[in-house]
Amino acid sequence: MKKIFYSIALLSLMAACQNAPEGETSSATEKQETAVASGKTYTMDNALSTVTFLGSKPTGTHAGITHLVNGSLSVENGNISSGNFIIDMSKIEIADKDTSNSYKLVGHLMSPDFFDVAKYPTSKFEITKSEVLTNDSTGTHRISGNLTLKDSTKNVSFPAKVSITEAGITAIASFNIDRTQWGVHYGNDKSLQDKFIYPEVKITLNLTGK
Repeated sequence: MKKIFYSIALLSLMAACQNAPEGETSSATEKQETAVASGKTYTMDNALSTVTFLGSKPTGTHAGITHLVNGSLSVENGNISSGNFIIDMSKIEIADKDTSNSYKLVGHLMSPDFFDVAKYPTSKFEITKSEVLTNDSTGTHRISGNLTLKDSTKNVSFPAKVSITEAGITAIASFNIDRTQWGVHYGNDKSLQDKFIYPEVKITLNLTGK
């Protein structure tokens, strides 16, 4: 009977433990030259456009959301020719089911341990390349661009589902980055055990322009 109880407890513990966020991890490479705008330009709706991030540790996950300061996407012949947007890091909101510790968590994320918002109030993404994907379930386009977090800029590539009409444009993408490649190392030590924080962070972009 003790073995049965032990097995149940072990399975419960394993179920409670979290792994790194699932999804395609975009390997960071050196900064590239940004694309030149051509075609029709859509201005991002800052209220509707969001950037969500998900971090995890063995005991759970934390999700946050923020909005844009400004941004635009240019389109020519059905492809994104260029684009950039500025992300407001000073207004991070916690999107966890349990928000009882949101104030404390936001303060920590804004501290030098993570984003050092007092020194770096914004982050930035600038498109360097876009390719139209054909018969690809992951997206309609593959986007590459320079992602700036704090004082580090790296080029990342990821699939996106883009819808373009005369009236507007929407773009949805979800991908993982290794935060340590941007110098965010806090908690990235497995000897911390349940206080360990996985280096992978899932970023989800949900952009709307008109």
